[in-house]
Amino acid sequence: MRRILPHSKRLLTEVISEGDIVVDATMGNGNDTVFLAQAVGSTGKVYAFDIQQQALEATKERLGDLYSRTDLILDSHSCIRKYVPEGITAAVFNLGFLPNQNDHAVITHPDTTVRALQETLKLLKPGGMITIAVYDGHPGGPEERDAVLGFVQQLNAKQYQVVRHEVVNQQNHPPFLLIIEKTSRNV
Repeated sequence: MRRILPHSKRLLTEVISEGDIVVDATMGNGNDTVFLAQAVGSTGKVYAFDIQQQALEATKERLGDLYSRTDLILDSHSCIRKYVPEGITAAVFNLGFLPNQNDHAVITHPDTTVRALQETLKLLKPGGMITIAVYDGHPGGPEERDAVLGFVQQLNAKQYQVVRHEVVNQQNHPPFLLIIEKTSRNV
């Protein structure tokens, strides 16, 4: 059985091809940005968002030669339509706070995350996928979890398929993965 982040990457490799446009909505330390930059090849583009300068710096360093395949954006993921063209193949969200930092005061929030998901769905092409790693074991996490679950549960089943992947026998609020696949054009 796969843990949620490796499972997310495996699913994304099934939909991302050379030359695609993809989004890392929560750049963090750049792990997903690097993965996506490799997946889109030399002709694709990754748009990566974070509101913290240290996330951009860490990601740029981690990218190395792959940096030319990316556009690192110091802005909220809720502003995605300001930067990203329509026709994206995939988007990755890892909710919560910047990993490996002592300061957990800067977190993703329900209102901006739901707005980012709404806007990302408008950019997603049919057959495209959004993965959302939901971490709810920190202050603010349960509220964001509930807002995101409420949003995805109301998505039109004729346009989107939403799956929840989780480990149910772990303690301490294990993260879970939501996978949204766009099955058709907007109706």
